[in-house]
Amino acid sequence: MKFAAAVLAMFVLVAFAAPAIAPYDPRETPQSETQKNLAPSAAHPFGTDQFSRDVLSRVMFGARVSLGVAAAAVALALTLGAAVGALAGYSGGWTDIVCMRFVDALMAVPRVLLLLVIVATTGPPSVAGLILLLGFTGWATTSRIVRAEVRALRERDFVLASRALGAPESRVFFAHILPGIVPQILVMATLALATVIPLEAGLSFLGLGIQPPTPSWGNIIGDAAAHPADAWWVVLFPGLAIVCTVLAVNTIGENLRKRLDRRGVVIA
Repeated sequence: MKFAAAVLAMFVLVAFAAPAIAPYDPRETPQSETQKNLAPSAAHPFGTDQFSRDVLSRVMFGARVSLGVAAAAVALALTLGAAVGALAGYSGGWTDIVCMRFVDALMAVPRVLLLLVIVATTGPPSVAGLILLLGFTGWATTSRIVRAEVRALRERDFVLASRALGAPESRVFFAHILPGIVPQILVMATLALATVIPLEAGLSFLGLGIQPPTPSWGNIIGDAAAHPADAWWVVLFPGLAIVCTVLAVNTIGENLRKRLDRRGVVIA
């Protein structure tokens, strides 16, 4: 887990420090024909693309976009999912039934298909629009898990005792219920992040996500889609960035889940 955390921290650090450490402007397009599709070299460690742009610089700045979009979308999805799940699980009755039927309807449609339909209908979104789109289509699973945990916690002895002592419902929820679901939310955050990063990359690769010249790992790979064998480095390095980040996040999430399991906290 320490190695995975170090890898993830490295990518986050590169994302934050990209303006200071990137060797070139990621949008700069030199006019010289001799700079196009150069293989990795001392001057360009990750080579250049078909527009003569430095791939290393674009991968660094792409980390800012890809990780930033993924983190913001996951935060939105978890907030919305936790709110709906907590409301349904704690209130019960018709509130629970209505919320869960809406969740069932959303989960019945594959997320990728839903995203493709929305983007094909409305056109490629802005960065903020992509965050909202990924966030509002990714909260359903979180709401179900949070609902199940809240329903279990509200019947625990310490919660019943707090009510019996006259504590208001708001205090019961924030003092006893909410701390009990935080560990599950942390695990779900890592799993959701590992899903959203390649999802955003896939949309950007198809031209339906982040639009050029703004670099993201997905559209950097898309720049070489027409000639991947002739410019393998344009595909390899952002692809490795995606794979390494997702593996690191998944490893961290799996270790968190195992630790919680040992403490008797069950993650659905």
